[in-house]
Amino acid sequence: MNWEALDHVPLLLYILAAKTLILCLAFAGAKVYQRKRLEARERQLEAEKK
Repeated sequence: MNWEALDHVPLLLYILAAKTLILCLAFAGAKVYQRKRLEARERQLEAEKK
């Protein structure tokens, strides 16, 4: 077995954790953006009704 390959495991785990965190933040940001856009659309429809 190549034990030298195991020296890179912590680095790979840090990269995986960072990538996961970035993806989670991106999805959360997209949800916030969608919610704000939806609320603005609802306010616009209410204003048109009045």
